[in-house]
Amino acid sequence: MEISEKRIAVLSNVNMNFTLRKLQRQLKVYQAEGYGNELGLLLDPNSSYMSFKPQITFLIMDLSELVAHSKGLDIAQDALQSWFASLEDSLKNDVIYYLSDSYYWNPELMIMPCDLIPQRIENLYLSLLEGLLERHDNVRAFPLASLVRKLGEENAFSWKTWYLGKILFSNEMQELLAEKIVMYVEVENRIAKKVLAVDLDNTLWGGLAGDYPETELQLSEDHDGLAYRNSQRLLLEFKKAGVLLVIVSKNNPEDAWNVIEHHPQMILKREDFAAARINWNSKDVNLREIAAELNLGLDSFVFWDDQKAERALISELLPEVSVPEFPDSPEELTEGLKQVYDCYFRKGRLTEEDSKKTESYAQNEKRKELLGQSGDFGSYLKKLKMKLHACDPGEHAERMLQLLNKTNQFNLTTRRYTQDELRAILEHDEIHCFLYRVEDCFGDYGITAVVIVDCREEVPVITDFCMSCRIMGKRLEDAIIDRVEQEMRQLGYHELKALYVPSKKNLPVAELYDRLGYTKMTEREKQASNREKSSDGLIYCLSLDPPQNREYYVECI
Repeated sequence: MEISEKRIAVLSNVNMNFTLRKLQRQLKVYQAEGYGNELGLLLDPNSSYMSFKPQITFLIMDLSELVAHSKGLDIAQDALQSWFASLEDSLKNDVIYYLSDSYYWNPELMIMPCDLIPQRIENLYLSLLEGLLERHDNVRAFPLASLVRKLGEENAFSWKTWYLGKILFSNEMQELLAEKIVMYVEVENRIAKKVLAVDLDNTLWGGLAGDYPETELQLSEDHDGLAYRNSQRLLLEFKKAGVLLVIVSKNNPEDAWNVIEHHPQMILKREDFAAARINWNSKDVNLREIAAELNLGLDSFVFWDDQKAERALISELLPEVSVPEFPDSPEELTEGLKQVYDCYFRKGRLTEEDSKKTESYAQNEKRKELLGQSGDFGSYLKKLKMKLHACDPGEHAERMLQLLNKTNQFNLTTRRYTQDELRAILEHDEIHCFLYRVEDCFGDYGITAVVIVDCREEVPVITDFCMSCRIMGKRLEDAIIDRVEQEMRQLGYHELKALYVPSKKNLPVAELYDRLGYTKMTEREKQASNREKSSDGLIYCLSLDPPQNREYYVECI
């Protein structure tokens, strides 16, 4: 869906009309009935807000108005707790909410003695916001305070417009608010990239690795060296947010690793990179190899390189790879990287799996070593000591949505869902969802498999089956299907159907149901089963009695 089709609402306790007018040029925006009645609109099932049915709601709140200019902590706490409790009661599962963080500003601060009361009130608000984020997957924080700090109070707020019509924010600030709101709508509407491929010389540091240590590199705590060091600090945050960092550099590997491992000002370490190609090969070849190694498509990659010729080469030979412009000077590096993050990698909400991505790829290298040491594949699978844990889909709906919408290779139908659609499925009594977490002797893969079975017809149908690429090739699908078939038998069913819709990317599972013992139905059998709407794919059928005898090496928990 194009963002122009997204329905959004912006609610506030101050006048935001200028921001709304800006947004209406790009989005379908709810026309709020004044301001200061955000809770009334959210709680009233018959309000115009409810009739509009927004998919994303932004709540941009002025903290001073929220606590009625109170400087008493007890009064402020009571007001904030009451407001947050009402807000939480109003939240709907099929709406994404962005709630602004805190910035306490009012005229009294101009003559108040220097104390910590405003900061304490801000902290009260942030504590309640943090609790809301922990309890609700569909609530995110909106960075109001950072926008104020970016402009400065004298430019972010306007006394003139405040007294004129309770318009707290200046035109410049409302421009920024509109830009940030559009950015987050785009974030919710896209699939984030997964890999940032970085060059080394004059990208992670200034100078050439081959000249070090005879010639000092620009990597220090001052001047241009600090600019490069700060850019590494940002890249470390990329990694913590789930972005895989990989090296693609034309260099002698010994020289490059010597800098990475021994330069005293390096922020990034060898273990922070999920893969590396440091050689004199063409960078398009190296990127293809890394994509194969990580088992990811090239459309998951962003290429960060200071050389214009290298960027042009990748753009021409690997058009799937995103190639942003590189800053002209070191002092622009951090701002450039921020733009790269916002444009390609930012997500509305990070999951636990996101923060462990690089670690999981390091564990995968150990698995490859074990495979090389094992006499045969069966012996290797036994040594892995894999365990399959059933998880509650309702508690992990966001991760389930991630798997369904981002998995391609092991995805039998590549069907995509909105948050509303998935929520309806989870709440439906006759649709069963199965979610699994996998671990082995090297670590936890996280929640990596989902199966959806539609039981609304006489014979239940597996409408969706997908697994993360990082657990493919270990016969886990056999164990998962066994569990699903067992559940169906316990529900009293004697047959089970399954859908496969071929695509360019899911060819690895083209023969899956054949291997698992299912029989492909003919067109006549499909029509007789009242599933004409699925004629664009293949339907398979299996008798559940007796159970299939499949060989796998997985302990089911």
